[in-house]
Amino acid sequence: MNNSEKKIITYKVSKEDVGIRLDQFLVKKIEDLSRTRLKNLILSNALFVGKNKKLISIDDPAYKVKIGEAYYLHIPEAIDPKPLGQNMPLNIVHEDDDIIVLNKPVGLVVHPAPGNYDRTLVNALISHCGDSLSGIGGEKRPGIVHRLDKDTSGLMVIAKNDKSHENLSKQFASHGKDGKLQRAYKALVWGVPNNKLGEIKNFIGRSHRNRKKMTVFLNKKPNNKNAVTYWKKIKSNKELGFSLIECKLETGRTHQIRVHLNHINLPVIGDPLYGSGYKSKINKLNEDVQSHFKPLQNRQALHAYLLGFEHPRTGKILKYKEEPPYDMQNLIDLL
Repeated sequence: MNNSEKKIITYKVSKEDVGIRLDQFLVKKIEDLSRTRLKNLILSNALFVGKNKKLISIDDPAYKVKIGEAYYLHIPEAIDPKPLGQNMPLNIVHEDDDIIVLNKPVGLVVHPAPGNYDRTLVNALISHCGDSLSGIGGEKRPGIVHRLDKDTSGLMVIAKNDKSHENLSKQFASHGKDGKLQRAYKALVWGVPNNKLGEIKNFIGRSHRNRKKMTVFLNKKPNNKNAVTYWKKIKSNKELGFSLIECKLETGRTHQIRVHLNHINLPVIGDPLYGSGYKSKINKLNEDVQSHFKPLQNRQALHAYLLGFEHPRTGKILKYKEEPPYDMQNLIDLL
């Protein structure tokens, strides 16, 4: 393999890293590779240490790193399959020659990624639209202007051509500051806020303890970004201990609503990543109330219920609303 087919990264050991496992050391240094992937690279002789002006292969993930050592990791370029069209049902709210507005169901990944190369929204869109989708988003994300997490349901707009994609991308980049874009979410959260509404303003970046999670930072750091969320209490029940909240975003960071609500001690019900004590909280409720939680089945109770924007061709302001699906509505009915 030549250098055009792989990436070579060098890391040196500092005092605070001495004695930890090699795979753990590399996980701390490389945010976009999992520990499993790093282990496999080490086992496949892709890791070298410089000794006596020579590069010596290390194939033991448990090797203890030493002060002053430099490690050279060869990372082959990933070759992802081109997404193919797959005939899947789409809940289309509106469609014309330029855009599709759809209601994304729970469990649907938006675009292909490691672990989810098919049965994604992109696969369904390719089947539905053929080659007419906008290519600006790249081969893996045709037509995709914005995203929702896999287990977040709700409204999305898709661009069917490049001109629409450019226009919509600008609207989403402004986050409604130009008066065109409107987005709002409904979330069921544990707890009852004292105030009727509030603003959460800080910085969000990747957690150093768990690379799958994002976390709040109170001060600006190199790898975090400013994040602003506005929330409003719609309904609550002190006896049951949960509330229905509306959220609007001024920024669009990864997991922003989930991270921000958890930060103010209002974790989204069912959130497997940021919520905790789900079963213990449910077990405190009577059996009839517990039965209302069963349809939720370990997904965050978060739904993008409102989407408004300027049509990229006609300039007309469009506005769509879709209420939360049954698994959430079943709980809302208790409030």
